[in-house]
Amino acid sequence: MTLDLALVLALLAAAILMFVLNRPRMDMVALIMIAALPLTGVLTIGEAIAGFADSNIVLIAVLFVLGESLVRTGVARRLGDWINATAGGSETRLLVLLMASVAGLGSMMSSTAVVAIFIPVVMRICQNTGTAPGRLMMPMSAAALVSGMLTLVATAPNLVVNAELVRQGFQGFNFFSVTVFGLPVLAVAVGYMLLTRNWLPATVRKSTSERRRPTFREWIEKYHLRGRGHRVRVGTGSPLIGRRLEDLDLRAAGINLIAVERRGGRTLDIIRPTARTELQPGDILLLDVRATEAEVEALREKYGVATLPLSGAGIYFSDRAQDLGMVEAIIPAESPLVGRSVLQARVRSESGLTVIGLRRGQHVIGDDLLEETLRVGDTLLLTGFWKDIGRQQQDGHELVLLDMPAELDEILPAEKQAPWALAILALVVGLMVFEVVPNVHAVLIGCLLLGLFRCVDMASAYRSINWPSLVLIVGMMPFSLALQRTGGVDLAAEGLLALVGESSPRVVLGAIFLITAVLGMFISNTATAILMAPVALAVAIDLGASPYPFAMTVALAASTAFMTPVSSPVNTLVVGPGNYVFADFVRIGVPLSILVMIVCVLLVPIVLPL
Repeated sequence: MTLDLALVLALLAAAILMFVLNRPRMDMVALIMIAALPLTGVLTIGEAIAGFADSNIVLIAVLFVLGESLVRTGVARRLGDWINATAGGSETRLLVLLMASVAGLGSMMSSTAVVAIFIPVVMRICQNTGTAPGRLMMPMSAAALVSGMLTLVATAPNLVVNAELVRQGFQGFNFFSVTVFGLPVLAVAVGYMLLTRNWLPATVRKSTSERRRPTFREWIEKYHLRGRGHRVRVGTGSPLIGRRLEDLDLRAAGINLIAVERRGGRTLDIIRPTARTELQPGDILLLDVRATEAEVEALREKYGVATLPLSGAGIYFSDRAQDLGMVEAIIPAESPLVGRSVLQARVRSESGLTVIGLRRGQHVIGDDLLEETLRVGDTLLLTGFWKDIGRQQQDGHELVLLDMPAELDEILPAEKQAPWALAILALVVGLMVFEVVPNVHAVLIGCLLLGLFRCVDMASAYRSINWPSLVLIVGMMPFSLALQRTGGVDLAAEGLLALVGESSPRVVLGAIFLITAVLGMFISNTATAILMAPVALAVAIDLGASPYPFAMTVALAASTAFMTPVSSPVNTLVVGPGNYVFADFVRIGVPLSILVMIVCVLLVPIVLPL
């Protein structure tokens, strides 16, 4: 062992120790390694930071943007809701369906891309079910890795091994050569995750200072709004048709018009009512009505409107949370609203928001809300369009906003662009599958198209990128070059092969699998395949055996990267969302890797005779 190799191995051991201790944070460890490796003289500083210009890093970054477009347009939500609904409340069915979906999509495109896309989907499922993200993120990453065993184009190591076969004069594998092994491995992985899911983090690790935000439903109960929400359609003979709202004086009758749903072509638009808004036949009015049932019925007959059911949750307008929000606000001492009634304060005219609730201490003001004189410290519940709430949040002179609801996180800024997002995703997948352009070029084209069709904007694109994950990947990449340059990889491979060189072919296959999987813990699986494919074929020739089982073993082992969070970008991406530490991957990944090795060593010689 040379001094250079010893120094590189010492740094690698130090990095692994810090990963295990989770001190400092993983991306900081990566930066330390970037700074330390050039000091050994094995690499230059340019080589140490070259990962920042690597096309794969750009690919991963842009894939985060692709995933963000699915969140902003609601595609991720719908997919998560579909998986959740199909699972029917069963965590077992949920896990199986999730892993099958990820593996299926990953068989046709980059597993890293699939994980980047599915992270928001899983987070959505966890929010709906109360499941800890740690219970699903690692099974998802495992399925994404197994997807590399389902088709020839699913992962780069498969193509590397196939190219080495062709280079040495053998016929290459076909598109589905690996599928016969990948399907059993996927079944084993699903079964294993079902058995070991209780070992995964079961709680969301949050700051103790973090406070849960209120929800619409809680405010509806708190301010006694149940039963006050009404949804009515303006009939063709209604006296409201053609009338401006300023001429109707609905508020004098105890009616607040919150919003108007109006058919515009094939879409149902929701518009903000103003004093000059003219009502049209077929308009659907969202009304807050403070009246008895008999009075409500009299108002229906007077205005010629038909009652429609409330959709969604069926209480107030919580089903319209994409357009209409709620917010609590307090009246400060210097507010000009003090001493005025709600009607006199003209909150709606000034801010576009409607006062639908008033609390004074623990007491809710009900029937006399509009005439109640406002005092310092009164708490108002306001409703209106989210843009109006945002503007009011910036101007705290008359009202100081208190709590923003949890539903704010559910807003889909580009819901109507969902068809474009899906079409662009299909285009990107097609470009990748048929290799029309390099993968990074395909996703860059897709990202620009997403911006063109307003599925994402620049601010959301930058926010969506998980920069710590990228720094971690970049920081570990120089070790691959350093180990190759100092002979560390060759030394390890030769030593292990020497131990089993005279054993039976199955034992040799097991050794090749083990070497490939272990090397993949420290360097990229593509680099591992490049190094191990010629070694495996040379061993096959020496033994007088068929090269195909040996080449296939390398390809399968290269996708067996379950053991550490740095074994693959797929694992790295789920560390943060899943709240994992290094030991979580070791505890779950090592036994799974052993099981996959057993399955592969048993199946490969049967399907591809030695």
